[in-house]
Amino acid sequence: MKRLIYNNLSQWKASKKHKPLILLGARQVGKTYILNQFGDNEFENKVYINCHNNEFTESLFRSFDIERIIVDIERHAGKSIEDGKTLLIFDEIQEVPNGIASLKYFCENRPGLHVAVAGSLLGLTMHKGESFPVGKVDMLNMYPMTFMEYLMACGKEKIADAMLSKDWRTVELERECLENLLREYYFVGGMPEAVLEFVTTRDVTETRKIQHDILEAYSFDISKHTQSEVQRIHLIWSSIPAQLAKENKKFVFGKLKKGARAAEFEVALQWLVDAGLVYKVTRCKKAEFPLNFYAEESAFKIYMLDVGLMAAMAQTPPKDILLGNNVFSEFKGAFSENYVVEQIKTSEGVGLYYYSKDNSQLEIDFIIQCGGRIIPTEVKAEENVKSKSLKTFVQVQYPNLKGLRISMKQYVDQGWMENIPLSMVEPYISHCAES
Repeated sequence: MKRLIYNNLSQWKASKKHKPLILLGARQVGKTYILNQFGDNEFENKVYINCHNNEFTESLFRSFDIERIIVDIERHAGKSIEDGKTLLIFDEIQEVPNGIASLKYFCENRPGLHVAVAGSLLGLTMHKGESFPVGKVDMLNMYPMTFMEYLMACGKEKIADAMLSKDWRTVELERECLENLLREYYFVGGMPEAVLEFVTTRDVTETRKIQHDILEAYSFDISKHTQSEVQRIHLIWSSIPAQLAKENKKFVFGKLKKGARAAEFEVALQWLVDAGLVYKVTRCKKAEFPLNFYAEESAFKIYMLDVGLMAAMAQTPPKDILLGNNVFSEFKGAFSENYVVEQIKTSEGVGLYYYSKDNSQLEIDFIIQCGGRIIPTEVKAEENVKSKSLKTFVQVQYPNLKGLRISMKQYVDQGWMENIPLSMVEPYISHCAES
């Protein structure tokens, strides 16, 4: 299946200043698959080393003599490793001593060699601060498949191309088709194994089983790697669907257990963020550049990495998602908001926050900073698209800003704000980021 991150990998390969690449992302988003595919397609040869339970790699990085390491790998793999011709891949590199630290020496001593590493919990290793090669690596984030990638997996490349070029006429003509496919995406989500199963067989039961298997794998990771925080992490993780089903989607620790306080759960929440399993959207007190100056870390919303996994965790019956339009507004728009966050997160360099005032009814779902713009954004997942809060925010409080409404309606520019259909979130934001 085609992944848009392939273009980023091509740019990395072509760069004369490339460094060893760390590909970050949660378990089972397709990191290993895309690196192997890239190595097969773009290099004369590929050497793949899986460090998980691998006796060979246990002592491979006993010293940082890069030439010795390369010779040992050549003997083990039975392949030669050449600068510019070979892609050397280390999978689950965080599981071996000094594996990540060695990247500094690959950068300094074999700068012409293309080295790429991946791992299901690399984000956790990064934030431990243990011998991390700061400044000596390139990094890319990989996420579940976006709606655009789902379209391509369904054989809708021409529609996807039109959407990427913001061809609003085609988007309007394909409205019914796109809404049907978006409904599917809310059920399937973007985990590659689930997508492949559904687009190949249309088997709802097997697709949901795959989603539950992935959720079990995440639970195993939590139990295996976080003995001191297991209970707290599980409480946060399992509460997300209910937190998002509230009218006010601000994360409330009191919903986890009676008397729960933020200080008790800070480490647990950060584990989920670093593992790539959740997205934390912080409250912003002002819609002014730069937004992170006005972020208030004590108030935030939490979203899951994948809308399909959220549907599976919430035990939402597949027919309630696949049939009719209720899913777009179900649980007070929880599915649609989670979907919107997923699509925005894939655009590098985009800041994502939300806005609200204490003791005030005025709340803006999201405040986006990208491409030199600050974009107050509301998600309206039903046919009723009145945007009183957004209009007040833009026309009264911040008349220099232009709003964005994401809804079931088609594209319209009303001057003070633009309305785009839910299907167009990723193309719209990526275009803004490039502007």
